[in-house]
Amino acid sequence: MRRRGSPFTGVGVVLAKEAADYLSGARMWLLEALVFLTALAAVYAAILSIRASIGESPFLFLRLLTMAQDPLPSFIALLGFLIPLVAIALAFDSINGEFNRRTLSRVLAQPIYRDALLLGKFLGALLSLSIALLSLWLLVVGLGLLLLGLPPSTEEMLRMLGFLVATIAYGGVWLALALLFSVLFRAPATAALAALGTWLVFSLFWSIIAPIVASLIAGPPEGILGPRLAYLNTEQIIDRLAPNTLYAETALALLQPATRALGPVLLSQLEGAVLGAPLPVTQSFVLIWPQLTGLVAATILIFAIAYMLFQRQEIRA
Repeated sequence: MRRRGSPFTGVGVVLAKEAADYLSGARMWLLEALVFLTALAAVYAAILSIRASIGESPFLFLRLLTMAQDPLPSFIALLGFLIPLVAIALAFDSINGEFNRRTLSRVLAQPIYRDALLLGKFLGALLSLSIALLSLWLLVVGLGLLLLGLPPSTEEMLRMLGFLVATIAYGGVWLALALLFSVLFRAPATAALAALGTWLVFSLFWSIIAPIVASLIAGPPEGILGPRLAYLNTEQIIDRLAPNTLYAETALALLQPATRALGPVLLSQLEGAVLGAPLPVTQSFVLIWPQLTGLVAATILIFAIAYMLFQRQEIRA
């Protein structure tokens, strides 16, 4: 049977309801408090260190995000650790919670399609996460203006905006993954454990798995003349299957302007290069374009898998 009307009928309604539930719920308040307090503490410690030890610098605002001060890690390290947890906490019970409350059949009895419901739930969670990250970004900029006493340059603002977009894309990957497990498993606890287990594999064990798999595919890492380029390229490809790696490389290129490459560099490529000189902001965006595209593509792929599984499920009243 052919559909009647737009396939996106009801997406806006679901998006608005989900975003309102997330932004007004106790779960979101607790997650926001956790992220805001830890991230702002890291930024405040970095500001104190900058004021005490660093003189004139063209990228003081970027140092707010990258400088670590014991016992706190840097701002970007905290975000890389906390964003997946926040995204998983938002979406792990999006679909199976409706199943368990026996409300899914009532929702789908309205003039709304399954894919519109799934898309609305994902976009609602992504909108809530984006609002929280934008608020945190504005707080960091405001704290820097207040305590450093000078405004950021145009290049710093562009780099920080690019970092914000990359962070939202990174969170979208974990939202889509949590939504996939919410479709796959009927028990919310099982979906949450599966998503957390996947996060642990990528964050803790992927750096161990990648060299082993690369050596099985491309041979030993060392040859007669030194490191083998085939092994290095294979390891890099496998390592970049992890969203953590793509996000870390994006943050490195945007917030460390002197970064000129994100992979193996040959001596011939360094001829004529001024080491330590910052790249123009446009070149940094060109450098991170594959990583940013990879994060968006991973989100779309995972959501497409969740969509196909959800379309095949039987829903009874």
